[in-house]
Amino acid sequence: MSSLLAESDLVHEAGVVWLENHERLDYVRQALDKTKRRDTTPPYARDGRMVGFALLDVGAAPDPDSGLYRRRVFFLLSHDRDSLPDGLYREGAPGEAVDPRTIAPGKPGTKTPRSQRGSAAAGTPAP
Repeated sequence: MSSLLAESDLVHEAGVVWLENHERLDYVRQALDKTKRRDTTPPYARDGRMVGFALLDVGAAPDPDSGLYRRRVFFLLSHDRDSLPDGLYREGAPGEAVDPRTIAPGKPGTKTPRSQRGSAAAGTPAP
């Protein structure tokens, strides 16, 4: 899914849980996944690793057809900049990538110079 999530997709987010130190990451990929629960660690079934996820508030209702909740997950793939700094995304970033420092409950996150060109280009020392 695109990084261009609408705030209306995230209305029931109560919090964001980071599984890794997101301050060290130039970008994270974000997507909406369907899960059985609204407030536990969601299962992760794609390549790479999950680095965070959203918790939903008690007002969040599951989809009437599937019974599943739509929740945001944050992840990275093995060829992303954090693992391969001189790889494909040495400059630039995947379409669904946003700067993790701009993510908050109910806020989609945005692209920044750091997420698009890396910490060196943004004038921020690499960790």
